[in-house]
Amino acid sequence: MKTMAGLLLGVGLLHAADSLLVLSKGDLTLSIVDPATLKVLAKMPSGPDPHEVVASTDGKFAYISNYGGGAYNTITAVDLVAQKTITPPIDLGALRGPHGLMYVGGKVWFTAEAAKVIGSWDPATQKIDLVLGTGQNRTHMLYVFDDLKRIVTSNVSSASMTVIDKSAAGGGRGRGAPGGDWDEMNIGVGRGAEGFDIHGQELWAANATDGTISIVDLGSKKVTQTLDADVKSANRLKFTPDGKTVLVSVLNGPDVSVFDVATRKLKKKIPVGHGAAGIEMSPDGSRAYVACTPDSYVVVVDLRKLEQVSHLDAGKNPDGMAWCRRN
Repeated sequence: MKTMAGLLLGVGLLHAADSLLVLSKGDLTLSIVDPATLKVLAKMPSGPDPHEVVASTDGKFAYISNYGGGAYNTITAVDLVAQKTITPPIDLGALRGPHGLMYVGGKVWFTAEAAKVIGSWDPATQKIDLVLGTGQNRTHMLYVFDDLKRIVTSNVSSASMTVIDKSAAGGGRGRGAPGGDWDEMNIGVGRGAEGFDIHGQELWAANATDGTISIVDLGSKKVTQTLDADVKSANRLKFTPDGKTVLVSVLNGPDVSVFDVATRKLKKKIPVGHGAAGIEMSPDGSRAYVACTPDSYVVVVDLRKLEQVSHLDAGKNPDGMAWCRRN
């Protein structure tokens, strides 16, 4: 039976405008964090080896990729209103190594690294309704455009980005329709391409092995510039919401690197600890949250001052994060 405090907390979460979701690899949990107070409101089991998390558009559910380097084939779903992990998890069958996640068009989009594919899972039907192969090694992160006509993935071991476009000649061209043809192009970037982000028609990919950043024009599908960025062991790269600045985290370094998009130059290095992974931006562009996995805390960065202003504890070895907005 729920306590009165638990019921009140549930009501508070239901009506809260925003919350930050944080995965703990060490504790195998998902935390709901109040971004105003930086306090953990609730924790739920995440399933094995949680790496990335995404929230549904209405803010009622979260989905967690159980990666395992290809050992696992599940996505764990969490009811954020009831603060309860849903069992059993979503079974992806032969699609092993789920990692990158997005929630677009009412679907959960995911990569399956060991299977070299991306796919989408429909919560309404509880079924996978699309699988597209990349033919590339370690298809890891992804970006799905809102109109569902373009998907981009990073392929770590193939040192490439795959751009997948809905073919105008194919059938099933309606929004969200799983059928029809897709056209793919693999674009060579730097070694270890993993973390990437897109703003407008420009893609920036952090190359962990080379320590560079590849800039791709999505109109021509060509690399237009490679920055000598000093970001070896880069893990994530994120644009600020205004598209003017890029943050890059590195797994084996003390700083987050901040780049000016217009000048392509390093603006600042922000000390955060002994290494960092996941990055999440507040939608208003005031803060960035950086998961410092080795130090077991999440750093809060003031994006106007480009300084660390606080940190929060959401469990051991934090990594993937997501912003949750309730409608």
